[in-house]
Amino acid sequence: MKNLAILGSSGSIGQSALLVAERFPEEFSIFGLSVYSDIEALARQINKHKPRIVCLASPEAAARFDYKSPDLEMVAGKDGLERIASHPEVDIVVNAVVGFAGLRSTLAAAKAGKRIALANKESMVAGGDLVNSTIAAHRAEIIPIDSEHSAVFQCLKAGRKSEIRRLILTSSGGPFRAWPKEKFSGITVEQALAHPTWHMGRKITIDSATLMNKGLEIIEAVYLFGLKPEQVDVVIHPQSIVHSMVEFIDGSIVAQLSRPDMRLPIQYALFYPRRREMNFADLGFDKKFALDFEPPDHDRFPCLRLAREALDRGGTAPAILNAANEAAVDAFLKREIGFESIFKLIGHVLSNAEILPADNIETIIEADKYGRDMARAFMAGKRNQKFDLKSGNFRA
Repeated sequence: MKNLAILGSSGSIGQSALLVAERFPEEFSIFGLSVYSDIEALARQINKHKPRIVCLASPEAAARFDYKSPDLEMVAGKDGLERIASHPEVDIVVNAVVGFAGLRSTLAAAKAGKRIALANKESMVAGGDLVNSTIAAHRAEIIPIDSEHSAVFQCLKAGRKSEIRRLILTSSGGPFRAWPKEKFSGITVEQALAHPTWHMGRKITIDSATLMNKGLEIIEAVYLFGLKPEQVDVVIHPQSIVHSMVEFIDGSIVAQLSRPDMRLPIQYALFYPRRREMNFADLGFDKKFALDFEPPDHDRFPCLRLAREALDRGGTAPAILNAANEAAVDAFLKREIGFESIFKLIGHVLSNAEILPADNIETIIEADKYGRDMARAFMAGKRNQKFDLKSGNFRA
C-alpha cells in the first residue's frame, strides 16, 4: 500500500489521479490533498477519500474553511504545501499545482526523497538545474506525467542516452492551428479555451492555444532528460494520438501512441516500473484512421522561438519567461489584453530582462517576481523603460 499526496487535487490532473487511485484501493491510499481555493471540492474529496492531511494554498480560503475532524490535519499556504510534499508517511507526491507555485513543493518532495509524479512543468522550466541537483543529492526520483514527457520516458527504454539523436514532442496545434495570422487580433477568450482534443485547466489551455505549452515542454525536456536544446524538436500532430517520439542515431524512431487520456501517464507513473491493465485505452485499429504531421509555424506562434531563446540565455531566463507568460495569460483571461499581446508581452520582458545564475531558490523566486513586475509595467504602458532588478524601479 502506497500513500499518495495529490497537490492540485481539484484540477483536471488531480481529479484524474484520484480516479486512477480509486481503481486500485488495495495499492493506494489518499494520504494528503491540496487545492488552491476550491473549498467545496476539497470538502467533497475529504468526505470521499478520508485523507490524513489537507492544504488550502490560498490563506484567505483556508480562513473560511471550517471543516472539523479529529483525524484530519489542516495546513495552509506555501508552507502547508511543503508540509504535505515532504510528509514522512507519504510515498508518492503527484504535483499537479498550476504554474510557478509548484516549484517549492517539488523541491520539498525531492529533499524528502520522494517519488514525484510531475505534472507541474514549471518546476523544471524555472528551476531545472536546482531540481536535478536536489533529486540527485537526496535520491528522490521524478516520473513525468505530462503526456509528452511520459511518452519520451517510455520510448527511451528502447535505447541508451548516448544513442539518442533527438526527441520529437508532438503538439495538437491548438484551436488556431489553421487560422491565418490576420485573424489572431480578433481571437476571444472563449475561442482560445476551446481546445480540440484535450480537456484541461484554463491556464494550460491558453498555453496550448499560443503553443507556449510546447515551448515550456522543450525546456522541461532538456532538464528532465539531460539533453542539448538542439536535440529537442516539435511537430504538429492534430489527432493527439502519438504523444511523442524518440529518434535514435541509427534512424529508428520509437513512438508512444494512445488515446488522449491523462489517466494513462498518471497510472504509468504511479506503478512504474510495472504496468497495469487499462481497459479504456484501446485505439480501435479495427477502424480506419489517419495520423497527420506538419512542422510548426514559428511566425504565427513565436512562443517556440522565445522558449529556445530563454534556454540559450540560461540562468534565470526560463523563470522570467515563465513568469511573463503567467502574467500575460492571466491578463488575457481577464480580457485586459488581446491574444496577440501575449506574444508581444513575453518577448518584451525576455529581451529586456537582466539574467542571473539560477543556483538557489531565492534567486529563482526573485526572478519570477521580476518577470511579473516587468510584464505588469508593459501592460501599464511603461514598455519603453527598463526595469532595474536591484532597485525594483524603472529607468529610461
